[in-house]
Amino acid sequence: MMSVVHRLTAGWLVDHLSFINQCGYEICDSFAYPGGITLNTSVTSTGDCYAASTFAAASSSRDGLIPSPGDAIETEGRTTKMIYVFREEFFDVSKPHIAAAPEEQLWQGCPEVSLTEIKANSNREEHQERTKSGVRDSVASARKKRKRKCVFNQGELDALEYHSKVRKLIWEGTLHLVQEGLKSGFLHRTTTELSCRKNVVPGHIGCGLAELCEMAKQFPAVNESDHQAVHVLDDETSIPEQDLLSCVTENSSNSAKIVVLMGQKYLVPPKSSFLLSDISCLQPLLNYKKKYDVIVIDPPWENKSVKRSNRYSHLSSWQIKQIPVLALAAPNCLVVTWVTNRQKHLHFVKDELYPHWSVKTLAEWHWVKITRAGEFVLPLDSLHKKPYEVLVLGRVQGDMKETLRKSEDVLPIPEHKLIVSVPCSLHSHKPPLTAVLAEFIKPDVECLELFARNLQPGWTSWGNEVLKFQHIDYFTLLQNEN
Repeated sequence: MMSVVHRLTAGWLVDHLSFINQCGYEICDSFAYPGGITLNTSVTSTGDCYAASTFAAASSSRDGLIPSPGDAIETEGRTTKMIYVFREEFFDVSKPHIAAAPEEQLWQGCPEVSLTEIKANSNREEHQERTKSGVRDSVASARKKRKRKCVFNQGELDALEYHSKVRKLIWEGTLHLVQEGLKSGFLHRTTTELSCRKNVVPGHIGCGLAELCEMAKQFPAVNESDHQAVHVLDDETSIPEQDLLSCVTENSSNSAKIVVLMGQKYLVPPKSSFLLSDISCLQPLLNYKKKYDVIVIDPPWENKSVKRSNRYSHLSSWQIKQIPVLALAAPNCLVVTWVTNRQKHLHFVKDELYPHWSVKTLAEWHWVKITRAGEFVLPLDSLHKKPYEVLVLGRVQGDMKETLRKSEDVLPIPEHKLIVSVPCSLHSHKPPLTAVLAEFIKPDVECLELFARNLQPGWTSWGNEVLKFQHIDYFTLLQNEN
């Protein structure tokens, strides 16, 4: 299962949507009831979120007929097969959010730009943003922005300095990968609007998973000696939320399963496992007794916009340091941390967090976000938001012999690589790293994602919103009869 469309020295052009759809969201139902049964795939509305309290899984088999959502079908001993695909409109990024000036577009070649010019560009971009939002901005706030725009605080100056060091690598590497994508037809200079755009699902879907994890703290303590460490999804499963939140749930089969949580349906890909819990309830993950060769971390970093909006919880640096990475890591474990474009966070990861976990920093990579036409989603020299994010890669330091043995047959981590992709429009749906990390790790290793919001085959995922993007409303049911 590969998401890499092109691989060059600079990095990879990745197809995120294709990766999700190759995960195997095929559900087989082989129940045979005399006279047939009704299979209802409609989803409880968000308003009824807390109505039900069962956790169920679909069963597994092979051939059959596929219903539309909400359809009832007669099975009478036949097998029903349902294939789900992720909704394409979530990757319909055909135009940049803010267009770059013609002379700054990717194909014009990378201009040598001074910090002064970058600052001037950001002022122009701020003006564009104000014009775009028009009526929404009050005169007072527009004046406030104008007044402030020429003054840069220390954080912004640090960010500008960092950007001036990496911009050439990002520009040139992205250009080469985009050119390959245009040649092969994966990217198109002229893009057509998707007809399904009007069907975009509203932002708030499913239960409040984070709220549920908060509620779970009120559950009576579980006696670990008589409590299972893992719950395997089999053909017929119904377990209360308390059990779901207190042990790792595993789909070890070769087909996807549907789980129902608080009346909402979520798809679980094959060969995946997850723990839905708060950071204060990580013990079940430790009880799972697995050691991981790859740990990917996407922390909910603290920032002003997160503080202002109550939609997302965030963690302080101190709380992130408490994550028991060493207890979860195998020798020579590769640790990858997503970092926002704040230098404060990047310095914290490299200078404090990794040393605290005995992780040696090896490289900084960048995820570059482009449109389907191959343009940066934001001007590269934009001050406020960048079209890229940083990943910091490191390895757990330990026994030297073990480290040397483990690093045989795998390539050393290169200092700089780009992962270029059309981003998902859903907040914080990161591109998959499975294929891009493949050459730097041995095959069939154990992989863990912390603060995950979706699941992947072959990975264990943990987070208080771990099922978020697995909600059935993010997928379309294909019509397909065998």
